[in-house]
This record gives sequence, structure tokens and C-alpha cells, in this order.
Amino acid sequence: MNVALFVPCYIDQFFPDVAIATLELLERQGVQVHFPKNQTCCGQPMANTGCEADTAPVARQFVEIFSGYDAVVCPSGSCTSMIRNHYNQFFASDDENFIKLRDSTYELCEFLVDKLNVRKIDGQFNHRVSIHSSCHGLRELRLAGCSEQMVPRENKLRILLESLGGVEILPLTRTDECCGFGGTFAVTERETSVAMGVDRIQDHVGAGSEVMIAGDMSCLMHMQGLIRRRKFPLQVMHIAEVLAGRPLKAL
Repeated sequence: MNVALFVPCYIDQFFPDVAIATLELLERQGVQVHFPKNQTCCGQPMANTGCEADTAPVARQFVEIFSGYDAVVCPSGSCTSMIRNHYNQFFASDDENFIKLRDSTYELCEFLVDKLNVRKIDGQFNHRVSIHSSCHGLRELRLAGCSEQMVPRENKLRILLESLGGVEILPLTRTDECCGFGGTFAVTERETSVAMGVDRIQDHVGAGSEVMIAGDMSCLMHMQGLIRRRKFPLQVMHIAEVLAGRPLKAL
């Protein structure tokens, strides 16, 4: 399977090891991974602010770059959802290249569990952890169950995480609550965003967690800043880093 790795902007600029860990993880499963060097943003920031005319050429360029692969894998639920659920308006209903790309683009944990049938990752992570489920992953990709729908769903991230040796996954009071990031929402509604983020962090801290783990580095970036400023006894890690065997960094 020829797979293209799509790396979101904020991971490329601020958290490159998440992309490297994703690559390592896929290659360990025997996947041939390609990294198209001319890839750019998927257009989500412009779309979120209503700039549809500016998003359209970015979406068309994205499809042109990535449509030649068997699958596209992204370590981000929100960017994956942008392609799968919000690109339709920029393409004709019979555009075969777009339809192929839309139907073969996957979030990392989704790809491992649903396409490669991976249920176990060899490794150790001897820490007490808690899972933050991002809104896009839950509500648009259905990577786990959420309280709005009484539909049982497997938690893709949890399946992989709990297969590691030594890990203790702690229960939260509110498992599917938004962290308040929301991209441009965190800028335009700063006070509300901060309040939501602090509330979310306190749930993890109250559970006794050492590490908050998520599949979206955007959510973790938002909460990491709040954690550092308020000196909460908690660290954050992307699931790709954990599954690839990265150690927890010393505070």
C-alpha cells in the first residue's frame, strides 16, 4: 500500500516529532510511506473563518497533490475531517479524483485500526494517563462514542493505547467535552476558550493523570499553554509519540 503522509501546518512548524513518530509507526506496520514535499495547508483555517473563495484553490491543490496514492494518513482528526466532510463544496459531484481522495483519507488511529486491523502495538508506557477526545474526531469522524448519540463505538485511540504494557488509563468525569481551542475560536473568544481549557485540564488533573494523550496536537497545544502558565502537574503527548515509544520528558 502506497500511503501519503499529510502533516498539518502546526505539527510541521511546532511539533515535528509528531510527524516523525507517525512515519515510524506506519513503517513498522510495513506501510510504504511517501511525503509529498509540495504539500501545503488543507485550508481549514480559511474555511473556519468563512473565507470560502480563498479555501477553494487550496483544496483543489491538495487533491491534485494527494489523489495519486492508495491512502492519505494524517495525525490530526480536524484536518482529516476538513478533507472528508468539508471539501465537497469545492468540487463537482462527479469529480473522480476528489471522491477517491475523500474516501481514502484517514486519521492515524483510524487507519491503523480500521484499515490495517492493528489491535496491538508492542511497547511500554509506564505512566498514569488520560485521554482527551477531540471534537472533530468524535463528532465528525466518529473515532469513539459521544454523549450526543447513544451509539456504541470503539475508541480507536484507546484500543491502541491500552495495548501497551504498563499504561494505566484513568477515567474522566466528562469524556467528550470540548477543550475550547476550535482554531480561530481561541483567538476571537479568548476568555471563553481559556475557561473551557482550564476546566478540561482540571478534569484530567483531578483523575490523577500524569499525561494527557490525544490525537489532535491542536487541542494539546492549546492546553499545554494553559498547563505551563498555571503550573498544573500534567504533561501532554500526541498518541503517535506514545505508540512510537517516545519517553515522557522530564519537567
